[in-house]
Amino acid sequence: MSGPASAIAADLTRVLGPHKVLSTIGERLSYRYDAIQMGVTPLVVVLPESTADVVAAVRAAKAAGLPIVGRGAASGLSGGAAPSEPAVVISFTRMTRLSIDAARREAVAQAGVVTLQVSEAAKPHGLIYPPDPASFRTSTIGGNLGENAGGPMCFKYGVSGDYVKRLEFVDENGDLHHLTRDAYDLAGLLIGSEGTLGLITEATLRLTTPPRFTRTLMSSFPDVGAAAEAVSQAIAAGAVPAKLEFMDRACVGAVEDYLKIGLPREAGALLLVDTDGDDLETVETELELVERACMQQGGNVRRAANDTDAAQLWRARRSVSPALGRIRPQRMNEDIVVPRSVLSEVVREIEALGLASGFHVVQFGHIGDGNLHPNILFDPKTESEHAVHALAHDIAMVALRHGGVLSGEHGIGSMKLPFMKEALDAGTLDVLWDVKRALDPLERLNPGKVLPPADLPALTGAAHA
Repeated sequence: MSGPASAIAADLTRVLGPHKVLSTIGERLSYRYDAIQMGVTPLVVVLPESTADVVAAVRAAKAAGLPIVGRGAASGLSGGAAPSEPAVVISFTRMTRLSIDAARREAVAQAGVVTLQVSEAAKPHGLIYPPDPASFRTSTIGGNLGENAGGPMCFKYGVSGDYVKRLEFVDENGDLHHLTRDAYDLAGLLIGSEGTLGLITEATLRLTTPPRFTRTLMSSFPDVGAAAEAVSQAIAAGAVPAKLEFMDRACVGAVEDYLKIGLPREAGALLLVDTDGDDLETVETELELVERACMQQGGNVRRAANDTDAAQLWRARRSVSPALGRIRPQRMNEDIVVPRSVLSEVVREIEALGLASGFHVVQFGHIGDGNLHPNILFDPKTESEHAVHALAHDIAMVALRHGGVLSGEHGIGSMKLPFMKEALDAGTLDVLWDVKRALDPLERLNPGKVLPPADLPALTGAAHA
């Protein structure tokens, strides 16, 4: 190791000690990726154990004129944690302090606390932390806030940012700030900014009480459009399910191959639904509204017989990622959001794009709030990654054409950066760049993510293969 890497490693080791700094090539190689994207090997990796360590690392990187990339569990799906250039990577996995204040219904969690740990710590106090991304067993609070992650409960209960009361972050100078959700709500600006405006080190999270009653059903449909129509119809009728999840035929088949739990392979699509609340009559009424909408769209409905049966159904949804990993070694996971009024058109268009492309494309997601996750499965050894990116662009264009957006919870990262000039007009991008440069004037925080540079040409047309 020589040059900038050697110098910054020596500086950080002197300030933080050798056990908090990874400098060998073997150690650094493991920090060049997230769950979907390979990036550039870091110059050095810092493993802070406190906010003071983060401050010291940021100041050392600034003095050396080096970019900084924050990183949690690297479960992200848009390249956000994969360095786009040689950088100092700050990995928060050792910052795991967590406390519960039951009287205030709050959890104070450092950035490296795993999401599930918050829920488990709150449970003995009769409280829950509702945000539940599919990666909740591994993803961290800092990463969830960086992407503003959602999960199956987001339709009724909201996403990660809805539960933040206070936030602690370190800016590009290495100065520490404590934010509340008032005035200009700078905390709200940092949430979802993917580490491009500051490094979140700690959050005070709102907890709530769990519902007394929950009911679950599964409905299978002849095609994806019918499932989407049932969702729109149930919500229009007044149902507000706690969870409303969708899987298409390819997704159902993959999960059944993986779990072998008796999912209906013949179904064109499945809906999994929870209704919940403290009044059993209301919970049952909402379930009946969903059930009626499903049946009117040709769905076959099965209610969960008990809690064990319900847990098995939700296990199927939680197992989508490992199930898809058995089909192809890599996948590009889209994260579009569209108005519910066009759901049926959108899922049908994406299904047609997949069939025409020759790639294995599956769809699932939080369909209640229009958040769809079309996945393109591929083998980079035998299939063109250029064609994969072209198909991803076509799918993104479907969302934009129908009044949707590029991301609901996975972020823009580097994967969707080429699409941003089509998603936003030049004036809006200029304003976003003004915000970025106000908080990060030298553009050192997670460079190459979220905002496209001025010289990046906009993609045009429907395909680029």
